[in-house]
Amino acid sequence: MNDTTHDLRIRPGGPADVPAVLAMLDSAVAWMNARGNTEQWGTTPHSRLPGGVERVRRYTTENSPYIAELDGEPVGALVLDSGPSPKMPMIPSAGEPERYVRLLVSDRRYAGLGIGAALLVRAAQETRRAGVQLLRVDCWAGGTGELVAYYERNGFTRTAPFLSGTWPGQVLEQRVQGVS
Repeated sequence: MNDTTHDLRIRPGGPADVPAVLAMLDSAVAWMNARGNTEQWGTTPHSRLPGGVERVRRYTTENSPYIAELDGEPVGALVLDSGPSPKMPMIPSAGEPERYVRLLVSDRRYAGLGIGAALLVRAAQETRRAGVQLLRVDCWAGGTGELVAYYERNGFTRTAPFLSGTWPGQVLEQRVQGVS
């Protein structure tokens, strides 16, 4: 990790973080679109998607959100759950207790500082703390596959590809060691 991440702090999130998470999601859509990627998250900012604000609000009240901060400013968000979204029936069951990354986003102004990687380390720590051995995530597998490769670089292994309509996805998993 970069020396610049030594000030990174990860804290539990809550409803007060909804505006910051929405701003990160909106900026991520703009960033992806500027790079020619309109398929992953579309072209409409999350804050304007039907149900987008409510989804983020639920993430902060019904799931386990974590916020990464640099100098007190939110720069990343992670949401953990006990499984994939019920709206994603094409994702196979783990067949065992798991923790599931429902959202991982970082402020693109701080790209390259290891914020997402630090949040994934926190996800593994929280999985271990819960006495669970399996951490899973699903992601967009389109384009050049760079998002799948990102998760692989962060200790995940591909398991099941899936298709959600025309959206190609990939489920990845990480075995968390040292469950006590």
